[in-house]
Amino acid sequence: MSDPKLTTLGHDETGAGTVTPPAEESADVAGTQNSLWSDAWRQLRRNVLFWIGATLGLLFVLIALFPKVFARGADPRDCSLSLSGQAPSAEHWFGFDQQGCDYMANVAFGARNSLIIGLLAVAVILVLGVLVGALSGFFGGLVDSLLSRVADIFYALPLILGALVVLRSGFLGRGVVAVAIALAAFGWMTAMRLVRSQVIAVKSSDYVAAARAMGASNSRILVRHILPNAVAPVLVYATITVGVLIAAEATLTFLGVGLQRPAISWGLQIDAGQRLLRTAPHLVLFPSLILTMTVMAFVMMGDALRDALDPRQRS
Repeated sequence: MSDPKLTTLGHDETGAGTVTPPAEESADVAGTQNSLWSDAWRQLRRNVLFWIGATLGLLFVLIALFPKVFARGADPRDCSLSLSGQAPSAEHWFGFDQQGCDYMANVAFGARNSLIIGLLAVAVILVLGVLVGALSGFFGGLVDSLLSRVADIFYALPLILGALVVLRSGFLGRGVVAVAIALAAFGWMTAMRLVRSQVIAVKSSDYVAAARAMGASNSRILVRHILPNAVAPVLVYATITVGVLIAAEATLTFLGVGLQRPAISWGLQIDAGQRLLRTAPHLVLFPSLILTMTVMAFVMMGDALRDALDPRQRS
């Protein structure tokens, strides 16, 4: 008489019954995942660079959400040519631009478009990368070959060059969404490769075989048992990529193919300021400094997260 605590999952090649406790297996997997994130959080709490990056990142997000507060009530559209190019002062910390607009207000309001583009592009990258990578790694064979070759085609064009070609065509326009989509279109391949490799490594695990033997569908196995193991490397990549894409947007705008006036962005400010670099260097200094600090914040958080999730970094 069989033990009622055990559940028969299938039979091996000799015909003998294979008995496995799936509930305990699932609990072990969940415990492993919880332990991974608990250990990572303990590592992050002790990482000074993570807190510096997180503080700066939160600050710039707040600037993007509430630019008027950080602009000290000034309106970026309220300009006077009599104040054109004036240097920073105690009353106007960032001075004035060529049109006589308060430059601190312009830099503060420029944070919104830059962060929206970076976050929106990363969201699209994650959707494409996770979806394509999961399908490629899980089904393998012809599906894997086809999707991998598609990724290779997109890899042929660098991020900036590919986005430049798309935006110059005028097919998407030059708005915030258009720039984000153009950047995402040539930035999803690395996320796809990360997910694909993780899915291939995990799909042969015992708990995946147990779930399959219990009759779980492919979609349930992917969502409940495989993709949670692919979250860590993709999350690290996404955090770093936010900063990279913010810098890429500023580069495209500086080259004249990104956002267009009357939009406000750091790229447009740097482009306008570089013509007056000798007479009004603050027009390049302040947006460049804020842009650099924003990129650095997300890169620092990503690096700290990578170290925390890497078992080799733990003592």
